[in-house]
Order: sequence, then structure tokens, then C-alpha cells
Amino acid sequence: MNRPERVAQPLFCRSFGTGPREVMALHCTMAHSGAWRGLAEAMGDVVTIHAVDMPNHGKSADWDGSGDFQQRVVDGAAAHLTRPMDVIGHSFGATVALRLAVDYPQLVRTVTLIEPVYFAFVRDSHPEILAAEQAEAGEFHQALREGDDLRAARLFNGGWGNAGGPSFDDLPPQAQQAMARGVRIVPACSPSIIADCHGLTAPGALDSAAMPAMLLRGAGTIEIVRLTNAEIAARLPDAVDLAVEGAGHMVPLTHPQQVADLLRDFFARAPLGGAAG
Repeated sequence: MNRPERVAQPLFCRSFGTGPREVMALHCTMAHSGAWRGLAEAMGDVVTIHAVDMPNHGKSADWDGSGDFQQRVVDGAAAHLTRPMDVIGHSFGATVALRLAVDYPQLVRTVTLIEPVYFAFVRDSHPEILAAEQAEAGEFHQALREGDDLRAARLFNGGWGNAGGPSFDDLPPQAQQAMARGVRIVPACSPSIIADCHGLTAPGALDSAAMPAMLLRGAGTIEIVRLTNAEIAARLPDAVDLAVEGAGHMVPLTHPQQVADLLRDFFARAPLGGAAG
């Protein structure tokens, strides 16, 4: 297959589990590759999870500010996608997973998108909901403009991370600083996930991602995520849209066993040894 000619920023990658099925996992903003440890423990007999750290997260270097941020993550993750794998992403990581499924369908056996924040998919159909979501984030963006990354991280965690996760103030200082480092990239995500600079919302843009796809969300998530999941599922050639009861945005961390059970059933649709994609 023809890969785009781009220089990828190297991304740190670590593996969990000992199962025969290889999975690439992409974490959410302000997390790191270790966020997948619980899921790996819940299904380690089935999978080996290869989890990358995005720039500004975990053990990967900071983003150098060049190019489109989402594209830099796609390219860095693609450098580890050298053979067919199942690809799973959470939140912003799910937007990267979708890009990988579209750009490298021969190497993506299945794709699981957990609460993708690809809000461009509701920009035209539900503009009022997108506008309300952006208005609600006004204080967060003000903190970033003022250079108060710690306050921005606290606000971001309070909005997205409080759905079953620990509160920001209960975290140790080292974890708070790590989250402040990660939150700096949020504005750089908007060109891809809101303005759709890569054209994924265009008619037929998702047709190449014909592998089995699962859209997953917490049943208690916010409306814009529910609508985004439904819009993406409707455009993919072979997708299901499911919810985990009692969960919110942080569902892969708070409900790893339920997510593992759904993945076991889902993976049965693409057994090892069958054709990838």
C-alpha cells in the first residue's frame, strides 16, 4: 500500500498482555499509555495491547508545534502499525483511530472508537449543540490563553474526567503537572476535530474504513458525544453503536471489564487468520 510521505515524530509505545491478538490503543488527552492497563488485565489472555503516548503525554516528547497536531499523532502511531492490528481509541485518541482506519485499511483489522470527540460530524446537523459545548469551555480556553496550564487542566478534568475518575485536586502533584503538560495541545486539536481540515465529513470519506467498527460510549455521557457516535456509525460501512450502562466519558478506565466483554464479542467478527480489513 502507499503510505503518505511524511516524517513522523517518534512516539513512545509499550505493550500489555500476552494474548495472540495484537491491538493498538490510543489514549485520551491528559492520559498516557498506562491508561490501557486495566483493559489489558481484563482480557490479557486474548490480546497484546501496544499503547502509544501522544506528544506532550507520558514518555513521548513534546509536540514541536509544526504541522497539524492530529496528523502528527496519526503519523507517529502509523509507524507502529506495521502489521494488521485491531485499533482502539478513546476521546481524541479515537479520532486518531478513525484516521488510521481510513488511511491504512489494510492494516486495521477492526476499529473501536470510544467516545470520539470528532465534533465536526455534528457541526452541520446540530450546530446549536456544538456552539453550547464550545461556550461551556470558555473558561478553560481563557486559562490557556493566560498561560495557566494547571488551572486549565483542572477545568478540563472537571468537565471530561469527572465521569467516574478521580478529581484533579485528589491527584498527586506529579500527576497534576503531567496533565497540565498534556492539556496544552487541546487548541491544536480543533483544526481536525472541529474544522475538519482532513475532510473526514465529506460524502464517502469513510468508505475505505470497511472493516468491522464499534462505536462505544458511556450511557451517561453528554449529548454531543452520543450524537457524534451515531453520526460516525451511520457513515461507516460496517458499524455498531453501543453504550455501557453506568459509565460516562472515562468508560475504558472506569469500566474495563464491561469494555473487555464487548470487545471479546466484537473481535469474534474478525477472527485471527481471516482477511484483514
